[in-house]
Amino acid sequence: MSTPLPSASLEQSFLTARTFGKFTDQPVSDAILHQLYDLAKWGPTSMNCQPGRFVFVRSPEAKAKLKLALSPGNVDKTLAAPVTVIVAMDSRFYDHLPEQFPAMDAKPMFENNAAMADGTAFRNSSLQGAYLILAARQLGLDCGPMSGFDAAKVNEQFFGDGRFKANFLVNLGYGAAGSTHPRGPRLAFDTACQIV
Repeated sequence: MSTPLPSASLEQSFLTARTFGKFTDQPVSDAILHQLYDLAKWGPTSMNCQPGRFVFVRSPEAKAKLKLALSPGNVDKTLAAPVTVIVAMDSRFYDHLPEQFPAMDAKPMFENNAAMADGTAFRNSSLQGAYLILAARQLGLDCGPMSGFDAAKVNEQFFGDGRFKANFLVNLGYGAAGSTHPRGPRLAFDTACQIV
């Protein structure tokens, strides 16, 4: 049986972690981006389908392409962030199932059912994006997830063949002290939960 993590780990991952809109100018290295994915990839997905795809937008050229899709309120903070991750989903994730889920031949049930494939890709890439945020926090990075962008424009700029589709964006870096908003309240257990 696993033992609970120390309180410092819970604090860093959830309790004191904040959404950042401003970051220091400390760069995020390729090595930490590799480490980030290598940690996040172990989060569970249904049938080990792993539809999440991650584009780490860092170069000025890539940032200029991303700017075309951003809502006005997200432009400055995204261009200033050291890295922005496009959390996307692979619409043909099932092509990898024979290797990733050899327990059964699951590919045909997705290949022949577009609605099922789309729902599975969206749900599980969302999970993988959340794992990425938690892994980033555990590695000492700060995050600014957002949905204020035009997904069709992101897809046009970054995924021309139509196979990958943007889900949401996450700015990554080392948060600038004093730049967060007051923390919003969270719903109480009795409002959000039931034990049946």
